[in-house]
Amino acid sequence: MRPTGRMHVGNYFGALANWVRLQNEVASDVATGYSPLTRHSRLPLYECFYFIADWHSLTSDYADTSEIAQNVIEIATDYLAGGLDPDKSVLFLQSLVPEHAELHLLLSMVTPLGWLERVPTYKEALENIKDKDLHNYGFLGYPVLQCGDIVMYGEPGVPLCVPVGEDQVSHVEVSREIVRRFDVLYGLDVIGELFEKRNEASLLNCLHGRVFWGPATKLEYPLRESMRTYLVGKLRTTATEEGVENFIKRVGNASAFFKRVDVLTEPQVMLTKTPRVPGLDGRKMSKSYGNTITLSESDADIRAKTKVMVTDPARKRRSDPGNPDVCPVYDWHKLFSTKETLEWAAHGCRTAGIGCIECKAKMADHLIEWITPIRERRVDFERHPARVLEVLDEGSKKARVLAQSTMERVREAVFGWEKKRKEITGAAGSAKA
Repeated sequence: MRPTGRMHVGNYFGALANWVRLQNEVASDVATGYSPLTRHSRLPLYECFYFIADWHSLTSDYADTSEIAQNVIEIATDYLAGGLDPDKSVLFLQSLVPEHAELHLLLSMVTPLGWLERVPTYKEALENIKDKDLHNYGFLGYPVLQCGDIVMYGEPGVPLCVPVGEDQVSHVEVSREIVRRFDVLYGLDVIGELFEKRNEASLLNCLHGRVFWGPATKLEYPLRESMRTYLVGKLRTTATEEGVENFIKRVGNASAFFKRVDVLTEPQVMLTKTPRVPGLDGRKMSKSYGNTITLSESDADIRAKTKVMVTDPARKRRSDPGNPDVCPVYDWHKLFSTKETLEWAAHGCRTAGIGCIECKAKMADHLIEWITPIRERRVDFERHPARVLEVLDEGSKKARVLAQSTMERVREAVFGWEKKRKEITGAAGSAKA
């Protein structure tokens, strides 16, 4: 989450509530051999990493960074008050794990510019946000940095899940495309025997019978090194376009000439149900619209703000019946109120048995009851900001352990330095002998 200020109710139900649920889920009793006598054997189902994306805030708010540090503390405090547990999840700050910048750099080298220019949110932002100059690489390359953030914590053979709502699926798909391309370029090796004349039929099959994308030309054996390099490039391009799994399946027996290593793990979408949380004015709840209720809001402010919430426009007079299904206040009742209150609000609205002011006041009562425990925990952390900093520092150290492991694997795949060192060391050893 970007550090743009204190979290609001929309942030909680849109993300934080699901994060807390995931960190608290445990493996099934059968899988862990759970019994009342071995309760300690119940293991977490997910290894969770949640961070504050301070670098991401620079992609659009680079001109003024004066509030980022304080906003980081505010977000971290809300994380903890909202239920994230540093003993169950890794909570860290993006800029304290510099490996994110290195992976972003390497991913940017293989990401076509057209992919970024076609991202829907990029186009929408350029059209709708007029008070900031967003014609910078940081904003255009936002999805590449996001991809690095995600895949940094993947491990070979272990599913990498990203909990998102329907509106964010396209963001994960961009990351999947980048990872596929990266893994083909640096994780798909071609065995040299494929370039021998006796295997020409297999080579042509892999390339759909077209070695050259111009006039037909026969291959001349033995192939020159430049031709081998050219063909490896074409094979990787074909595998990227088709998808590695589809490519390997299509080439049949020729798959024996390819060695595949997943350098980065392709992320999987974990769709999470998120309730509708409209803002006070009926639009999407957003700090930029000024229509939010923060997790630290006082009782008085909650009552004052909810008192002027928009309602069903059909209820112009107290005696007019309304439709709760189109009323933002009723959406909030669904989040905070009891079943009895929900039925009371729906019936009273449809029959004009209650007025909107009365309905809002009842909803505010339930909202205050719900938010009070979070607010109290927040006050405790506000009194001890050093504890919040300690959580971020310790979490960032934990994150770096896995991040460094990932980057060792990535660097070797891209540059092959360890392989080269072994060759040199081995040659030196033979020379001495």
